[in-house]
Amino acid sequence: MAVMDEAADWARGLDELVERIAPRFCRIEPRRRVRTYLQGLLAPIERKNGWQLAENAGDRTPDGVQDFLARMRWDADQVRDDLQAYVIAQLGDADAVLVLDETGFIKKGTKSVGVQRQYSGTAGRIENCQIGVFLGYASRHGHALIDRALYLPEVWANDPARRDAAGVPAETVFATKPQLGRQMLARAFAAGVPCRWVTGDSVYGADYALRRSIEKSGRGYVLAVTRRQRLGFKTVADWLEDVPASGWQRLSAGEGAKGPRLYDWAWLPYWSDAESGWQKGLLIRRKLAQPEAFTFYLTLAPEAAGLADLVRVAGTRWTIEASFEAAKGEVGLDQYEVRSWTGWHRHITLAMLAHAYLGVLRRAAGGEKRRGRSQSRSAAAHRAGSAPSALAPGLGPAA
Repeated sequence: MAVMDEAADWARGLDELVERIAPRFCRIEPRRRVRTYLQGLLAPIERKNGWQLAENAGDRTPDGVQDFLARMRWDADQVRDDLQAYVIAQLGDADAVLVLDETGFIKKGTKSVGVQRQYSGTAGRIENCQIGVFLGYASRHGHALIDRALYLPEVWANDPARRDAAGVPAETVFATKPQLGRQMLARAFAAGVPCRWVTGDSVYGADYALRRSIEKSGRGYVLAVTRRQRLGFKTVADWLEDVPASGWQRLSAGEGAKGPRLYDWAWLPYWSDAESGWQKGLLIRRKLAQPEAFTFYLTLAPEAAGLADLVRVAGTRWTIEASFEAAKGEVGLDQYEVRSWTGWHRHITLAMLAHAYLGVLRRAAGGEKRRGRSQSRSAAAHRAGSAPSALAPGLGPAA
């Protein structure tokens, strides 16, 4: 009986989700197709490609799936907006964190839009791939992907024949990954997405315009930078000599597969033009097993924020990596067989929606209770493993 109830809840939830986006599909056929497509992405089938999605939908060929992704009339950006609203309604929280990151999609050939030999963090090497830049949303209720942008390399952006063959819109011009990140943040801020912080890796942390846009929005940030990043008259690595021996505090950046992810942390303020009530600084993470291995973050935070707040935000970046892994493994984020600009954005958007739906189901199934137990264990580890700090409880030097 419990299994039947769970199945009924699953089906009812999917019906409600499809009803939310149904107005974006004016005709009956694409409205029917979007439901079967989402069902296929959520189904326990080995590959979420055109043939298997078609078979799961009861079709004899993948023609209907391909038509739905490439030719039927509907706007993937409108569905993205609905996805964002759905995530906020289910997981929204004023203290949430927006997370920027990119992931690679390994491809063969040269026809898929934006494909070229380029570095893929997913593979850890240069591969023939597409790169998607994503915006994640992480709160105490859960996490999901809420926006996406396909990185179009300059060789593609400046090649009219390839652009035309892949259906790249005329208004689309070359944009760097940080520029794509700024565009997604601007959309989230304009839509009123509830959040207090932004985090991301050094690709985004090094971009002054991105940091400035966050500052203007009234949010804080904890953004990674490389050790060569200049801060004032020296590199961030040179700031290590300014950390007193008592300036390190052992804190967890969140729960990992083997328990709390413990590191030593220090924070140093630096003079800046931050608005009243805000302060900028340099957050430094030191590995316990490799005391010479450091990670650096530029920070903007309210004056009342503590070191633990910045550590929590820095640790939140893992949520988007978890989202990539789950979305690829569970709903076929990377298993598409489309080459066009339109097809890529449509598949990716619906896979993000399916992934968000699973996140909402997990929360409903008791995720909050499990998270509460994990946070209690993490807090206990903090208390047991913390070293004295000159930067507690606030960020400034101890009085």
